[in-house]
Amino acid sequence: MGAAGSKLEKALGDQFPEGERYFGLENFGNTCYCNSVLQALYFCVPFREQLLEYYANNKNVGDAEENLLTCLADLFSQISSQKKKTGVIAPKRFVQRVKKQNELFRSYMHQDAHEFLNFLLNELVDILEKENNAAKSSPETSSPEKVPNGPRAAVANGTPKEPLVTWVHKNFQGILTNETRCLRCETVTARDETFLDLSLDIEQNSSITSCLKNFSSTETLNAEDKFFCDKCCSLQEAQKRMKIKKPPYILVIHLKRFKYIEQLGRYKKLSYRVVFPLELKLSNTMEDADSEYSLFAVVVHVGSGPNHGHYVSLVKSHNHWLFFDDENVEMIDESAVQTFFGSAQEYSSNTDHGYILFYESQGSKS
Repeated sequence: MGAAGSKLEKALGDQFPEGERYFGLENFGNTCYCNSVLQALYFCVPFREQLLEYYANNKNVGDAEENLLTCLADLFSQISSQKKKTGVIAPKRFVQRVKKQNELFRSYMHQDAHEFLNFLLNELVDILEKENNAAKSSPETSSPEKVPNGPRAAVANGTPKEPLVTWVHKNFQGILTNETRCLRCETVTARDETFLDLSLDIEQNSSITSCLKNFSSTETLNAEDKFFCDKCCSLQEAQKRMKIKKPPYILVIHLKRFKYIEQLGRYKKLSYRVVFPLELKLSNTMEDADSEYSLFAVVVHVGSGPNHGHYVSLVKSHNHWLFFDDENVEMIDESAVQTFFGSAQEYSSNTDHGYILFYESQGSKS
């Protein structure tokens, strides 16, 4: 890291807590998509703490099978236990596991950071759910008294038990409600669905607030798109809208910067300028809540197209912003975050655009 590294070390010594570590990650040819997401997750403090707690509770289990969760926990533990404050770590075992687990990431082609984040979080949930089920069915815990969610709880009062809520869910999961109002009888049909991140359509010279407003805007279903109303027992005109019913503790917003253009027969990158604030309110997309969030990480796509380019990440730690570009780590001013909003012109030499945004709730964690 040379001179930049020693400059960073001095700054870290003066302005950051003793226990924090700021390590670059080695790139194995095309793994910037992975490195940028890992940095954002490492500086998602509640997620990191729970992962390290998981590691501490499971590291002595002799016959434990290696999986993506154990590899990630091992990597985060390696970083957090380094003697030096800064340096470079090679996440080789984790990357090998990713490639073994999912053939999509095996090639040396440019990969999508959002696809990787989705895959990783869903895989972690699957592993935790399997471990929970295995623990319930093991002889030591088969007694209903010993297991709070055991067989007795499963059919308590004749109702099926709630699905397991893991610590991944507690950090990232929110609930959307899809409301459809029949315009003939005014009956509202609501359907809930969970999400780990929100993918938003973007427009030129817009903001996250306006993207969220469009996400929750009312759409009229008519002509060939009429809605079958159960009360009217027929197809009717209706109004439909999507709202956030329960906001997540960590709100992950994915900007749809890659759009399929039919005339071109391929995907094109939208370099639109989309302003993402350091502090965000969800008042536009929720009924009765004024949830406030603070930006703490941005995964940035660098490049003019979807099939090539590079990923870097910006991270906020203890009120300071840092820039992670694979092995390189440097401090940046908060004002530099604005340079990643996108371009106000159709064609611009600036190809560094915010792609995935990580916001942490400023309210109490439920």
